[in-house]
Amino acid sequence: MAQRFGGAHSPGGPPPGTTATRKKHPFEGRKPARAAVRTKVLFIVPLHYAIHAFRSDATDMAMYLVAMGVLLGGAWLTREGVRAQEAYEARTIARRPAVPRKILGSVLTGLGLGVAGLVGHGVVEAVIFAVLGAGLHLFAFGPDPLRDKGAEGIDMFQQDRVARVVDEAEEHLAAMSDAILRARDRHLSDRVAQFQVTVRDMFRTVEQDPRDLTAARKYLGVYLLGAKDATVKFADLYARTQDQGARADYEALLGDLESNFAAKTQTLLLDDRSDLDVEIEVLRDRLAREGVRP
Repeated sequence: MAQRFGGAHSPGGPPPGTTATRKKHPFEGRKPARAAVRTKVLFIVPLHYAIHAFRSDATDMAMYLVAMGVLLGGAWLTREGVRAQEAYEARTIARRPAVPRKILGSVLTGLGLGVAGLVGHGVVEAVIFAVLGAGLHLFAFGPDPLRDKGAEGIDMFQQDRVARVVDEAEEHLAAMSDAILRARDRHLSDRVAQFQVTVRDMFRTVEQDPRDLTAARKYLGVYLLGAKDATVKFADLYARTQDQGARADYEALLGDLESNFAAKTQTLLLDDRSDLDVEIEVLRDRLAREGVRP
């Protein structure tokens, strides 16, 4: 859908003499999916072997179909590995993926090309195809993250609790995004995306200090679930009736939620700063009692 341009001097902008508040861009803090196109290509290339399969005898056909299936399996593992790495890089503190999907994708890619080389050429060519295919795949997509990030001094049990809560909250946000599409209104979709940026600021704050989970859990659970349910009901109603009163109420709700989430995030940050100040003062007192002076 086309997106209408708007600004300080456009219709619907802030009144003259007032300062427009900066709105967060829906993609603020998020990076584009770098390997999305390349992973799609991995699903297309193996289909070439289907053509060879149905032009060959029964044995060769079976081998070509096996090669195609293995290559498609490698493509799927690679795509999931890329997604896992993007989620890993988006977080300040993260565990390495439990399964090295991109590395396994490289192995399956080499194996699939080896099977195709064996049926189409010979053993030597099959080995060359397998080694080159696996190596080039690993060079193109890189290995999976192999160690935890930012986990020094972090209680991993608490961090796992945070990860589960954040994953559940992300599901609520995804459901909101899917539901608001039914309203067929670009402005509302952008408004929901802007709200989600504010919510993800809280995600990052809690991930950096899992002790904040207790204070933020109601926001990431009850309030976000209510926002999702309200979005689903509004989208269904607005798609049928185009009720402008319901639209105004929904946008007001998003504004209230956004303000509350932002305020709570700032409170969490202030609490973290207070904890740091206490730690600094305690350490200084201990040094002073031991006779250490700057």
